[in-house]
Amino acid sequence: MGNKYEFWFVVGSQHLYGPSVLEEVANHSKIMTDEFNKSRNIPFNVCFKGVVTTTDEITSLLTKANNTSNCAGVITWMHTFSPSKMWIRGLDLLEKPYLHITTQYNREIPYELIDMNFMNTNQSAHGDREHGFISARLRKKRKIISGFWEDETMRCRIGDWMRSAVGAVFSRQVKVMRLGDNMRYVAVTEGDKIQAEKKLGWSVNSYGVGSFANMVKKVTNEQLVAKMREYREKYIIDTTNLESIEYQATLEVALEEMIVDGGFHAYTNSFEDLYELDQLPGLASQNIMSKGIGFGAEGDWKTAALESIMSEMSKGLTKGLSFIEDYTYNFKKDNESILGAHMLEVSPAIAIDKPKIQVHDLSIGGRKAPARLVFKAKTGNAILVTIIDMGGRFRMIVHDITAITPEHDMPNLPVAYAMWKPMPDMNTGNEAWIRCGGTHHSVISYDLTAQHMKDFAEIMGIECIHINKKTTIDELKMTLAMGDLIYK
Repeated sequence: MGNKYEFWFVVGSQHLYGPSVLEEVANHSKIMTDEFNKSRNIPFNVCFKGVVTTTDEITSLLTKANNTSNCAGVITWMHTFSPSKMWIRGLDLLEKPYLHITTQYNREIPYELIDMNFMNTNQSAHGDREHGFISARLRKKRKIISGFWEDETMRCRIGDWMRSAVGAVFSRQVKVMRLGDNMRYVAVTEGDKIQAEKKLGWSVNSYGVGSFANMVKKVTNEQLVAKMREYREKYIIDTTNLESIEYQATLEVALEEMIVDGGFHAYTNSFEDLYELDQLPGLASQNIMSKGIGFGAEGDWKTAALESIMSEMSKGLTKGLSFIEDYTYNFKKDNESILGAHMLEVSPAIAIDKPKIQVHDLSIGGRKAPARLVFKAKTGNAILVTIIDMGGRFRMIVHDITAITPEHDMPNLPVAYAMWKPMPDMNTGNEAWIRCGGTHHSVISYDLTAQHMKDFAEIMGIECIHINKKTTIDELKMTLAMGDLIYK
């Protein structure tokens, strides 16, 4: 996992203490780097980039970080005292995600041996405050993590921030292919694509469904056979209608070619805009999502882009995520919950068991019955995440939920589905989500947490609202009012 991205570890000091101290600082930093890279809780490579002691060194290094594509962020640490005016030019230019760790090489003070030489060499508490001041003075967005560097608790926090930083770097590269337009008259799937590219880095453009239909006609029998083999290996075929499955396989081959050729990370379609297609992509979209490509139904490009980013953040994790839609309330007393699903497109990455391929009428869109994967989703702690356009700015909403097993089977429901209890309770959770402007489309993740998404939002400079077990409507109203002032 650590090969695609790396994080640069930059350690601050100065020449006042002499070359022997700087050598000791460098040795300590190398040991810390090696141990970070051995930790199971730090998912990406940490690269020690040396001890910096001058303005020119700092500026050159941080400028180089900006221009190094696989550098996903910079981690700074002040082993000794590093006068922060040396950092002004470099930090002002730094564009990559930025983490300041406040730690110290030695865990405890050596009470009987401590002298001024030790104090001069090990004064992170001094250096941290100088470094922290200049970042605050520059209004620099950064994460601050304090703790002893050998403790796995601290390393977990570093690793979590790394995933957020990777999401932010990846976001700047995201390309979304829109096949057709949004579902007519729907508001939440609309949005300002220019502002999205300016603020979040997303390049969102439309492509004619006719171009896709032409690609479908060019799929070879060899490609079709290979895709059907893939389906048989991954899923249980629970239908005699192989023609429908083969058509979905043909759609997926064509989609994959368009995605690869265009360098896309996400795509959308709409059942209202199918041109010459016989079916809406169902199984095709589900299988593509399981490979990390983002998807948005009815032209929802914001959720498609978000899913691709969260997939990148989740690399190496195993519980899964998916596009999902709030469908139906269950108001049974003491077991209130929400049923989430979609017409077709829920990723098998969140299936609790091996999914079945079935064919059923869609009852919407007026096309042939499409093959789709049918399954129950996993249970456990999860989050729902959505991004909405507030007019000139974006708001991320994160909702803590508990995914549950339904009380009864639903044998007549021919789609994949999940059921969950919203925090802090059914009514407050619903009211909070709706008050924030939360959409009916979102991404459900069993791996990522609200902290991952809050750190991502902070790096990107967008508002983030977290609905959790402590949420009250009165406090939420105040938070939203403050957000309107801060994120103009």
